[in-house]
Amino acid sequence: MKGGAKFGVNKVDRPAYLPEEKSGSQVAGRMSPVSFQSVLYGQIQQDRVKLSAHAQKRMEQRNIYLKESDWFKIDNAVNQAQAKGVRDSLLLYNDLALVASITNRTIVTALDKETMVNHVFTNIDGAVIIK
Repeated sequence: MKGGAKFGVNKVDRPAYLPEEKSGSQVAGRMSPVSFQSVLYGQIQQDRVKLSAHAQKRMEQRNIYLKESDWFKIDNAVNQAQAKGVRDSLLLYNDLALVASITNRTIVTALDKETMVNHVFTNIDGAVIIK
């Protein structure tokens, strides 16, 4: 091969760069192995009611402690309010009053029996009484 062009046998032209791997669960057109349990757990955690920093502080100050079964009932109440189109709700549970942003699935503040006496709740568009 004289003069000019060089040709190689079995040479494959390659791009000057390597494509980046996709982030997330999809790589090169295939799904990476993710267990059903981890996906379900992630979805459950995402859908659970959260506490704002303010609500957490109020609960600590007022010695309000809730068990997992209590949180389950509160989650259900938030789901009911959401199904009715409520955006901000008063949740009454035993001797507690919880103000929740239903849209954000967040407890905004918490009041115990003594604190809620003669208290006016504003900026809510629904209430749920939890049994």
